[in-house]
Amino acid sequence: MTYQRSPVKAPRVSGMALKAFVNALESGVGSVVLEKLVRDSGIERWRELSAGDAPPLQFPLPPGAPGAEPQAPMEQAARAIAAAPPPGERATVAAYVRAYREGGVDPVTVMRRLHESIDHLDSGRDRLGLFVSRKPDEVLRAAEASAERLRAGRPLSVLDGVPVVLKDEVDLAGFPTTLGTKFRDQLAAVDSTVAARLKAAGAIILGKANMNEIGINPIGLNPHHGAARNPWNRGRITGGSSSGSGAAVAAGLCPLSIGADGGGSIRIPAALCGIVGLKATWGRIPETGVPPLCWNVAHVGPMGLTVDDVAAMYALVSGPDGHDIVAETQPAHHLSGYENADLTGVRLGICWPYFEDADADVVARCRDAVRALTEAGATVVEIPAPDLNTVLWTHSCIILSEMAEAMLTHVKTRASDFGLDSRTNLAIGRHFRATDLVHALRHRHRLTRELLSLMKDVDVLVTPTTATTAPVIPEAALPDGESNLQVVDALMRFVRVANLTGFPALSVPAGYDRAGLPVGVQLTGRPFEEHLLLRLGRVVERATEHRRPPIHVSALR
Repeated sequence: MTYQRSPVKAPRVSGMALKAFVNALESGVGSVVLEKLVRDSGIERWRELSAGDAPPLQFPLPPGAPGAEPQAPMEQAARAIAAAPPPGERATVAAYVRAYREGGVDPVTVMRRLHESIDHLDSGRDRLGLFVSRKPDEVLRAAEASAERLRAGRPLSVLDGVPVVLKDEVDLAGFPTTLGTKFRDQLAAVDSTVAARLKAAGAIILGKANMNEIGINPIGLNPHHGAARNPWNRGRITGGSSSGSGAAVAAGLCPLSIGADGGGSIRIPAALCGIVGLKATWGRIPETGVPPLCWNVAHVGPMGLTVDDVAAMYALVSGPDGHDIVAETQPAHHLSGYENADLTGVRLGICWPYFEDADADVVARCRDAVRALTEAGATVVEIPAPDLNTVLWTHSCIILSEMAEAMLTHVKTRASDFGLDSRTNLAIGRHFRATDLVHALRHRHRLTRELLSLMKDVDVLVTPTTATTAPVIPEAALPDGESNLQVVDALMRFVRVANLTGFPALSVPAGYDRAGLPVGVQLTGRPFEEHLLLRLGRVVERATEHRRPPIHVSALR
């Protein structure tokens, strides 16, 4: 198949024009407007495309090869941090471990510094808009308990005393899980699995991070909690929907955070904020305590300053919890071969026309990443072009239909409480037919089978994470934001396939554009082969220049 990408025809709309457009979508003429919108965007070609004999269900992903080096989660996390190079001035998990061990600082001192920094960064005219909710007193009590364990030489894990942030899409006992809305205010009674596992590892949760409302847009602007701003340039977006989770790590407030990814929502902000983001295999990390928004494509997962940091968090939060049935059927997670920088025999699948369908600086930096991998022994295998129109509509139909169903009660009773971009996307989700959803699920099955077949001949797919670096925030359109499908397409072009198929994907910093904004490269692997992605990510990371963003704090100073 020749590589093709249909141009985005929808106009950029904001302000009163956007409000009028949304009102039209929700009125009696909405179906006519929506049908023209989706038809102009190419849906009819997708509706007519046969899915072959694929049944309308996602079959279980085949198990990966068993780990050659089985280790308990705590041991895997320790292994990842032990492999880390000297952190220098970077406040990595390894830097926290060293600082606490050498006694130069303790968790209580660090948390007090961080509270001061957050108060400064998240208030006033120049606020970054990182947090939705915090409880500083609880954080200090957790820090005191951690400091006592460290003094006694009994840390719970390498994350004991290390600050982390949770996207406001996962439950944290005593906090509301707002999903970025203004109406979800009921306090969570118990921790999500990821929150409970981080607490059991001694990590200190600073609070709940800002996000795009209901995770329905990859931009990162929120009409209720404010725009999340990029520490590399506060006039630029963070990407979303895990906007605050990405920016908090980049700004030095924590070396690790939890994001969620239904359509690139971990990897996009990771790329735009210059950090690492892992969307693990579907169900690899339990979704227990994560409100269902888009259950067929959703993933919760780690974001971090370095690959080693992300590997440590991945090790600690992955695996069955006795509640998430998807996680129960999977092979044990592991970090086999993690430290091995010799990539001899590793095959990189690249479709060059697809790879190069991005801004020139993005392509150049991602080519540098490919060069680092090949210099370490990997080889490049050219692969066929993806059918982007099929991928676009299959993913859009599934995620927007599921989000529309998840929010249907709220839309019926309080539609005006949603932001304009959410109302637009929810209207599209309600417009899809039942036959469209079945068609999309069949194509999902077909695309998964085809990708499994393709990856018998390659080990990892390589693309940019996003086609552009962080776009400018449309200040004049705030707080409502705008409809800008050209930007959405540039951010999501390379990320959808991993959500549709459930395959793991890792975004790693690959350098900077001419404006000094970060570029991310994406590595996509076979199911349950996160260890290989992390291994390759370490090679790219060690070959790449790293800078500190202009807006940054140093809690370990």
